[in-house]
Amino acid sequence: MTHPPTSSAVPPPGSGAPTAPVIPPQPGGDPGRSVAPPDRPAGPPCPPRRTAFAEGVDRLRAAATTEPGRLRTIGAVLALLVIAFGAVTAWQMTDRATAADDVLHKSQPLSSAAADVYRSLADANTAAASGFLAGGGETKETRDRYEQDIRTAATGLVTAAGNSDAGSPAARTIARLNRLLPEYKGLVERARTYNRQGFPVGGAYLRYANEKMQKEMLPAAEDLYQRENQRLNADYASARPYPWAAIALGVLTLAALAWAQHRHYRRTHRILNQGLVAATATATVALLWLVVGHGLARAALDDSYDHGVRSLSVLQDARIASLKARGNENLTLVSRGAQTVKADGRTYDAYDYDFGKDMEALGRGLAEAQRLADDRAGRQPVTAAVGNMTEWKKRHTTARTADEDGFYEQALDKVIGPKGATGECFDSVDANLAKSLTHEQGEFQQAAGDGLDAMTGLPVGAAVLALLGGAGAVLGIGRRLSEYR
Repeated sequence: MTHPPTSSAVPPPGSGAPTAPVIPPQPGGDPGRSVAPPDRPAGPPCPPRRTAFAEGVDRLRAAATTEPGRLRTIGAVLALLVIAFGAVTAWQMTDRATAADDVLHKSQPLSSAAADVYRSLADANTAAASGFLAGGGETKETRDRYEQDIRTAATGLVTAAGNSDAGSPAARTIARLNRLLPEYKGLVERARTYNRQGFPVGGAYLRYANEKMQKEMLPAAEDLYQRENQRLNADYASARPYPWAAIALGVLTLAALAWAQHRHYRRTHRILNQGLVAATATATVALLWLVVGHGLARAALDDSYDHGVRSLSVLQDARIASLKARGNENLTLVSRGAQTVKADGRTYDAYDYDFGKDMEALGRGLAEAQRLADDRAGRQPVTAAVGNMTEWKKRHTTARTADEDGFYEQALDKVIGPKGATGECFDSVDANLAKSLTHEQGEFQQAAGDGLDAMTGLPVGAAVLALLGGAGAVLGIGRRLSEYR
C-alpha cells in the first residue's frame, strides 16, 4: 500500500516547527505545492461615512445649480415672504384693534366712572353742608341729592372693583374708600342729629366729616382716577403706533415678487405669470389696506384723544373744582371763623381761603375747556358757565361782607336762599358743565368708534390675502417647473 508523496518543505505534524498557511492551488499551478501569501503594503484608511444631512445638503447644492432647483428655491422664498407678511400684519393689527376696543369700551368708561366717584363724593359733601346750614328746614331735594351721590359713589366703586386686579394698588384704594364711606356717612348723620337738637357740637362733627372727606376720601378717589387715566393712556399708546414691521415686510415681499417676475420675463420673454401676478395683487391689496386702514384709525384715535379725552379731563377737573368751592363756601358759614389760616401777612377763614383757590382752579379749567372746544355745541355751555362763575364771585363777595359785618342770617340767605343766592350760580355752573361733558363724551365715542371701525376685519383679511398670495406664488412657479418635465 502506497501513501501520497509529501513535500519535504512541510514539516510533519507534531514536529513543533512553525507551519505556514496553505494556499489552495491556483489553476495551472502545482497541486502538490503550498504557496505563502504575498506581502501587501498597508493602504490609506477608508474615509468616514458621511451623514444623511451632509448628503442632503450636497444634493440641494447640486440641485440649486439647475434651473428647476433655482425655481423651487425662489417659489419657497416667495411663498414664505407672502405668508410671513400676512402673519405679522394679522398679529400687529390684532394688538392694535384690541387696544382700540379697550379705549372705547373699557379704559375710558372706567376713567369716567372714577371721575364720577370723585365728583359724587365731593357733591355729597357739598349737599351735606347745605343741609346742615338749613337745619330743620333742610329740603327734600337737598337730602335726596346727598343720598343719590352716596349711591352713585358706591356703585362706581363696585364697578371699579370688578375691573381691577386683585392685590393691585387700585384694588387697595377701592377697598380703602369702601371702608371710609360708611364712616363718613355716620359722621354726617351725627352732625345732622345734633344740629336738629340745637347742639353746637353738630358743627364739629360736620367739620370732622369734611376733614375726612377732604384729606382721606377725595385724595384716594383722585388716586383711583389717575390710575384709570394711566390705563387709558397705555391703551392709546398700544393702539396708535404704526405697524412698521408689517409695512417693511410688505414692501420687501412686493420687491421680491417684482424681481421674480422680471427674472421670469428675461428668461422666457413672457410678460405675465398668472400665479405671480395674483400673489403681487394680494400683497398690494393687503399693504394698501394696512397703511390706509391704520392711518385712518390713528387719525380718528388722535381726534378722540385731542377733542374727547383731553376735553373730558379738563371739564371733569373744572366740575370738581366747582364742587369743592361750593362745599368750602358752605363750611365757611358752618365754622364761623373757627378755623383760620395765615397768608400774605393776613389771617383768613380757612374755608373761605380754600374757596378762593378752588375758584381760581375753576377759572383756569373753563378757559382751557373753551380753548379745546372745537364746535359751537361744545363751546356754548362752557361760555355760559364762565358767566355763571363771574356772577357767583360777585354774590359770594356780598355774602362774605354781610357775614363779616355780623349779619349771619342775611349771609346765609345769600348762600342757600331760594332766590339770588350763590347756590343758583353753582347749580348753573354744574348744569352747564354736565351738558358740555355729555357733548364731549359723544364726540369721543364717535371718534374712537371710527378708529376701531377702520381696523375692523384687517387682521383676518390680511391673513386670508396672505394665504391666497402664497398659493399664487407656488402655482406660478409650479407652472414654470412643469415646462421642464
